[in-house]
Amino acid sequence: MSPTAASNGGMASAPEESTSGPSGNSALARALAALLPSGAVVVSATEDVAGALRPGEGDSLARAVPSRVAEFTTGRSCAHHALELMGVPTATIGRGGRGEPLWPGGVVGSITHCEGLRAAAVARAGDVASLGIDAEPHLPLPEGVVDLTLTPPERRRLAELHRTVPDVAWGRVVFSLKEAVYKLWYPLRHEWLGFEEVDTVVNPDGTFAVALPRPLGVGDQRVMTVHGRWAVTGGFVLTAAALDCAKQPRL
Repeated sequence: MSPTAASNGGMASAPEESTSGPSGNSALARALAALLPSGAVVVSATEDVAGALRPGEGDSLARAVPSRVAEFTTGRSCAHHALELMGVPTATIGRGGRGEPLWPGGVVGSITHCEGLRAAAVARAGDVASLGIDAEPHLPLPEGVVDLTLTPPERRRLAELHRTVPDVAWGRVVFSLKEAVYKLWYPLRHEWLGFEEVDTVVNPDGTFAVALPRPLGVGDQRVMTVHGRWAVTGGFVLTAAALDCAKQPRL
């Protein structure tokens, strides 16, 4: 298949594809692209692809269960499609020590997978310093996960959001955006960032802000707050955060 790009940069696109395989023109790919800065390219899939990984990509999967291999393979397939659509094809997308994708020079990106959805987003490093995306099923978080991932101030804010907008799984939104921000954080600092280390403010208008415990260096800037966007569509929570090289903050 020849997918077309979901981009937030005014790129022309073909009519929406009905395929569930890797596509840059599905409704979910376009929804994720709309959360990212201009020029980012997103490819998504709602079913796993058959086929082998590129050389070296499966080295860490020797003992993985088949479902893990399938989601990993499809995520890499989405990433390769996105790179090709951006005009930066690469033979292999490696895997770093924390599981992060190793992108070709001049590219930043992120991969996400949850039940029913896999997706990858890429952008040129000259435009975007780092980005992170995440997708989760739009379901309430289990109570035990809430206690582990949300701080007391965050739980108080979400209680108010639940009262005013009860049809959104706000705990899941915060869990997802923290995952997205970690994916943005790690390539810049190469260190762990715990759920409890950040403070999040989520707005009903589809934006969020995350206060960081330590700064991120972007050019001559020291970024202490990451801004991003979230959406609920097709039964999924979608979150994305990016650091624009030219201007902070970017919403």
